[in-house]
Amino acid sequence: MTYTINRTIAGAGIDDVDARTRKALAAEGFGVLTEIDVKATMKKKLDVEMPAYRILGACNPGMAHQAIGIEPRVGAMLPCNVILREVEAGVEVSAIDPVASMQAIDNAELTAVAGQVRDLLAKAVEAI
Repeated sequence: MTYTINRTIAGAGIDDVDARTRKALAAEGFGVLTEIDVKATMKKKLDVEMPAYRILGACNPGMAHQAIGIEPRVGAMLPCNVILREVEAGVEVSAIDPVASMQAIDNAELTAVAGQVRDLLAKAVEAI
């Protein structure tokens, strides 16, 4: 099973892909709740240089509400992380596959909701 949805945006810069990603996520009903600039954190905490790397915590409120209603502890697996990282060819975008991340919870109804979220995330990543 694949655990992420991936796409490389050739020749692009991290800020451009960040803006495009947020727009594509919003078009599918997601908002970005959290943002971690891993590059800046590693520089500050460890004085280590690395290529640009950002983690966006994306949430579709309607789908999150539905999932929490089915399984209240699912919040430990939310939001859906989307990473943007500089690679030689441009910027790679990877989104967690919610179906894969929800395997720990044996609940067919939750798996169905996760499948819907996966489809929305895949559409967003494709639209970037």
